[in-house]
Formats: sequence, C-alpha cells, structure tokens
Amino acid sequence: MQRAKKPSSTLSPQALSALADQIKTWSQALGFQALTISDTELEKDETHLLNWLDAGHHGEMEYMARHGTKRSRPAELAPGTLRVISVRMDYLVNDQHQAEECLNDPTRAYVSRYAMGRDYHKVLRQRLQKLATQIEAHVGPFSYRAFTDSAPVLEKALAQKSGMGWIGKHTNLINQKAGSWFFLGELYTDLPLPIDPPGQNHCGSCKACIDCCPTDAIIAPYKLDARRCISYLTIELHGSIPLEFRPLIGNRIYGCDDCQLFCPWNRFAQLTREQDFQVRHRLDNSSLIELFAWSEQQFLDNTAGSAIRRIGHERWLRNIAVALGNAPTRPEVITALQKRCDGSSELVREHVQWALAQHQKY
Repeated sequence: MQRAKKPSSTLSPQALSALADQIKTWSQALGFQALTISDTELEKDETHLLNWLDAGHHGEMEYMARHGTKRSRPAELAPGTLRVISVRMDYLVNDQHQAEECLNDPTRAYVSRYAMGRDYHKVLRQRLQKLATQIEAHVGPFSYRAFTDSAPVLEKALAQKSGMGWIGKHTNLINQKAGSWFFLGELYTDLPLPIDPPGQNHCGSCKACIDCCPTDAIIAPYKLDARRCISYLTIELHGSIPLEFRPLIGNRIYGCDDCQLFCPWNRFAQLTREQDFQVRHRLDNSSLIELFAWSEQQFLDNTAGSAIRRIGHERWLRNIAVALGNAPTRPEVITALQKRCDGSSELVREHVQWALAQHQKY
C-alpha cells in the first residue's frame, strides 16, 4: 500500500506533537496494543544484518539478501521516508500452559501460536491502511507505505529504536509489560513526527531461551543460525529436513515457540481480544494422525486465509511424518504412516520411510 502524493502542508512542532498523540489514540481504537515512532537511522543494525548474511545463517531465505541495503535504509525502499510508525498487535490465543501441555504430548500436533487463526498479514495491513486514512483526513495528503512482514524491513530493529521493546537474546522483540507474543507492522511516512526514546535491554544474565532451544539454533546471545531453527526447518526449508534435526523436532509441525514459552517476560503476556486470531479447526488440540490424514483439498480448505497455507500440502505431510516418527510406537501410528507410502511425493515418502524406521528400532 503506497501513496505518492504532494507532501502535507508544513506543520509546526507543536502540531506534529499533537498529531503523534492523536495517531496513538487512533491506533488503540483500531486494535493495536501500542504505537511508537522512530527515525530511519539503522547503521548498527545494518552491520549486524550483513554479518549474519555473510555467515550464511539465513539458509535458503535468499530474500533476506535480495534487496541490498533497502532493508536497513527505509528511504531507499520508500523515497522520502523520514519516520517509521511501528505498531504492535498481540496474538496469544490461549494460556501458555496449554501450549506446554501440547508440546509435552507426543501424540498431539504442535502449531506455532501465531498461526492458529487468520493470516496476520491481512489483518495488520487492513488496520494500517485505516490508520493512514485517518491521518490523511486530519492533515491532508501525505506520503506513506504500509508493511507487515511483507517487504525488506528491519521491523524489530525499528521497533526497538522507537521503544516498543528490546531485541532479546533469541532475536525476538520483547516488551517489558507484554512479553513477546505479538505481531509488528509499520507505516513509512514523510511526516517529521517527534520520535520516541529507544527501548532498553532487560535480558540481564538470563539465558532461558538459549538453554531451551531444541536444536541449539541460538548459537550465541542475540545470534540465531536460522538453518538450525525448527521454524525455518518446518516453514522456510523446501526440501528434505536434515537427519540430525528430525528427532529434535519432536511434535512441532509448523514453527516453534520454545524460546518464547520459556522466556520469563512472557508471564506478563495478555491473551488477544482479536477474533481473527482465535483458533480455527482445533489446531491447538489435534492429533498428529488426524492432521496427517488431511487430503490436499482438506488442507487447502482448512488453511484458507491462514499463514499455514504457504508451506503447501507436501511440506505439511513432510513435517507431520517427522513428528509421527518421534511419536510413541503404536499400531495406529504405523498404519497412518504406511497409508502415505504410496501415492505421495518422493519428499513425503522419504520422511515417511524415516519415520517408520524409527519405530522399527523398538
């Protein structure tokens, strides 16, 4: 979403300050839990990004390097950008204990909490557009562009810079009063709004996220090797999941939340009031066998409007096959796997055969 219009008439510092306050009020009415404003200077974050890319820690996510410095230089992505308005929308749909119970039951499928309901991209983009429309009605035409994890944007760095929170050792953004179960969105704008003070780091000596990571993907504080991350392996990776990681995936079939589940700051997280994020198709309490039986049409029907659909039916089955390989050895598990031996793609068959081999060990 972009508007390339004549700049709004010059506003005084007092008027800009009042406008910033008004924008924050509007954002609350639109369902955002917080709104902060930053400038566009990201030199240190750009260095961190380039070092991360040079180390190859992005794996197959070539889009992370595709746009050069546009990701860390907002004005290159959206010319004329002076400020970035960051917004937060909470998405936790049920108590963390329920998530832990699911994770601890190897017969159940664990789906990352952010993917339980409607695709957040659509929800946030629509709200950001409404916010931009309200600003325009108040000040006249201005230039802006809305983003929700949909373009080369260093959203966590920008949110930290404007005081939304701080980037924790697991590389997720943490808010001192709300934890980390939230989505971020941005409005790039040419309005020279007053900026908010940056966030302060409160991780201290805690390393709970590092210690709990099943695959040791957090290779050092504030440094993630995505190639080892279960979220990467189950969502971003298109081919075969490396053998060394399959037993460590457990029952996680789409994403991983461990570093958030065990972060002490998430004791302050609040359940979302957003209906679009509520659980659909019992994805918080389904058995692996039940989801493994979905046909491609069932998968498409049940993931319509969901972030899960992007991985496709083939990778959905690949992931569940691995989880079934990690499940307790029972006749119904063996039967479910054997049913996928014929008529499935080579990728799925490979993971099914691996899973069956795990049960032959016992």
